[in-house]
Amino acid sequence: MLPIAQLTTIAQQHPHPLLFATISGAHLYGFPSPDSDYDLRGVHFLPLTEIVGLTRGQETVERSELTEGLELDLVTHDVEKFFRLLLKRNGYVLEQLYSPLVVCTTPEHEELKAIATGCVTRYHSHHYLGFARTQWRLFAKASLQKVKPLLYVYRVLLTGIHLMQTGAIEANLLTLNDKFQLPYLPELIDRKRQGAEQTVLSGVDMAFHEQEYEQLVQTLEQASEQSDLPNEPSAQAALHDLLLRVRLGSRPSSPE
Repeated sequence: MLPIAQLTTIAQQHPHPLLFATISGAHLYGFPSPDSDYDLRGVHFLPLTEIVGLTRGQETVERSELTEGLELDLVTHDVEKFFRLLLKRNGYVLEQLYSPLVVCTTPEHEELKAIATGCVTRYHSHHYLGFARTQWRLFAKASLQKVKPLLYVYRVLLTGIHLMQTGAIEANLLTLNDKFQLPYLPELIDRKRQGAEQTVLSGVDMAFHEQEYEQLVQTLEQASEQSDLPNEPSAQAALHDLLLRVRLGSRPSSPE
């Protein structure tokens, strides 16, 4: 069970008010190991005094530490930076925004989720193709093949295909495989969930996984070409309006 109460307490100690904080990483993807850390991601709010002067506040806050018995990796972006990332066809921020593993939220978080549907384009496929290529290289060229990068390959490709086909973000590999039914994934996921974060695969069939990887890449490319998603985001005006309202207010609504 996720330690939501502990993570909420940690999030509330953030130096700036938060619009939201969610859990990302292996817990979101459905294959945490017993020793996986908790990836906490979110959006913070810099006050005007740290925006309009010569000295700006922290656009990105990062912490990696052992806190209250939890191995924590926390990254939050100021609201303006996060909005600009949304407009750059960045799959990471969409996954953080729509993560169902919510640590704290506000009405602005809910409004942003509604607006951000207008940020999704067919060219988000490039994000997932690029990430998959990087993870495949890490897996294929390593002296010891580890299960983590291989699961990342499948996770990002299936997330990308699902996004192109439906316009919706789904980052959990178990949920994705309910749709795609790749028969080898449950065993790989079990090995990751029951072993260490850096679990090594033995007797891996490299030719088989390379063939599967290349087939899914082709499927994602085709799904992008055939997608009904727009070429460009349409949400810039709505994001601009929300940013002004957040900035010119004293602070966002109290997190829940």
